[in-house]
Amino acid sequence: MLPGNVQTFVLRLSPGQDLRSALNTAFAQLQAEQDATAACIISAVGSLSRAVLRYANQPEGTLLVEPLELITLSGTLSLDGPHLHASVATAGGEMRGGHVMAGCIVRTTAEIVLAPLPGWVFTREHDAQTGFKELVARPAPGV
Repeated sequence: MLPGNVQTFVLRLSPGQDLRSALNTAFAQLQAEQDATAACIISAVGSLSRAVLRYANQPEGTLLVEPLELITLSGTLSLDGPHLHASVATAGGEMRGGHVMAGCIVRTTAEIVLAPLPGWVFTREHDAQTGFKELVARPAPGV
């Protein structure tokens, strides 16, 4: 991870790295170095050799194994793990998008800009209305 301006950090992932796992590792490093308890993805581009995306209202991820361009990646990083969505394009230009699951493997590179969010604590807690663990954003103690 390279320091950048205005508390941003740039990651360049290499072929074979798992996108979600690498972001977990990067956030753990931010926690250790800066006591970060919340972060978000500002920008991401790259390519994947395989993607596992969970489409809306589906219980399992869908595996895509082919050269894919990473068009967008957005999400939050919290003490309870990331919540990520991505859109990818096939070699023919068809778009797919959904919730990023483990198993999204970098093909040539992935360039990701992260921003720690000082003053915030992100957690995921069960929400009775949705039935899922949802984001809870709180001001950090002392802020």
